[in-house]
Amino acid sequence: MRRLAGLLVVPLLLLSTAACGSEDKGSDNASMTNGLPAITAGAKFGEKPTLAKGEGDPPKDLKVNVISEGKGPVTKKGDAIQVNYLGQSWDSDKPFDNSFDRGQPFDLTLGAGQVIKGWDQGLEGQKVGSRVEIGIPPNLGYGAQGQGDIKPNATLVFVVDILKATTVPKSASGTEVAQDNKDLPKVGVNTDGKEPSVTVPKVDPPTKLVSNYVIEGKGEAVKDSDTVVVNYVALLWKDGKKFDSTYDMGKTANFPLPQLTLKGLKDGMVGKKIGSRVLIVAPPNMAFGAEEKQGIPKNSTLVFAVDILAKV
Repeated sequence: MRRLAGLLVVPLLLLSTAACGSEDKGSDNASMTNGLPAITAGAKFGEKPTLAKGEGDPPKDLKVNVISEGKGPVTKKGDAIQVNYLGQSWDSDKPFDNSFDRGQPFDLTLGAGQVIKGWDQGLEGQKVGSRVEIGIPPNLGYGAQGQGDIKPNATLVFVVDILKATTVPKSASGTEVAQDNKDLPKVGVNTDGKEPSVTVPKVDPPTKLVSNYVIEGKGEAVKDSDTVVVNYVALLWKDGKKFDSTYDMGKTANFPLPQLTLKGLKDGMVGKKIGSRVLIVAPPNMAFGAEEKQGIPKNSTLVFAVDILAKV
C-alpha cells in the first residue's frame, strides 16, 4: 500500500526531493565551535546564517549545539513543529538548501519518520524559540545513497530555528453528528486513535463533492492557506477497497493545503474545524480524473475518513 502523500502534495525537501543549491558561501576563514562548523554570519535566531566549512574528521555520532535557547515549551515526539533551516555538507562551504530564502518555513511531525533520523532525534527535547546546530552522520542522514546534491556518505550540518510546536491529539474528539443518509458511506466514531471503520454502500456514487462532519471538533476552521496534521483512511467507492491509511503506517501526515493537489480532499477540509472527523467523497473530476495513479483506477470516486488533528 502506497501512501497518498506523495501523490497529493508537492514533495518537500528532506525525504522526497533533491536539494536545491544556494549561491551563498561561508567564510574563507573556517572555524569550529564545540566540534561543529562555526556560524560566521547571521548568528541570531531568525537571521539567515552562514556556516564555515567543517575542519578535521566529522563527528561519528549525532551532535547538537544549542546556539540560543528559546523560552517556549520543550518539543516532544508527536508534536507538529515548524522550523526554518539551512543545511550544508561537512566538507563544503556552500549550502545545499535553506528555507530562509524561500520565505516559507518547513512543517513536520516530530518522530513520525517524515524527515531524516538526525532531524527527528536532534530536534526532540529542544525549546521553541531555540536555534540549534545539528551535525548528522551518514547513518542518520541520507546514507550511502545520498540525495540530489548531497554526496553518498555525507555528514550534514544544519542550523535550525524552532518556530512553533503543537501537541497533536491521537484522535478527533467532539460532538458526534448523525449519519442519516443511507446513500453515503458510514464512518466509525471511535476516539481511541485506531482506524475508524468505513462502510461504502452498494449504490451509485455522488457526482458532487461530499464533506460531512462525523465528529465535530471545537477548534478553529481550516483555511486554504493552513498546514494541517491528519490521520486518514482512503477507499475506492467502487468496491470499498482500502488503498491507503496513515493508521497502517503508524504515522500522521502533514498536508500543506496550498500544495495539496487533490482538489476534493483539499476542498473537503477547508472550513471544517480542527479536531473533527470528516467524511469526504471526491468524484473523479475532483480526484485523479481519467488518470490511473499508483493502482487507483481511472475515473474513480474516492472516499476519505479524515481526522483533522492539528494546525501547524
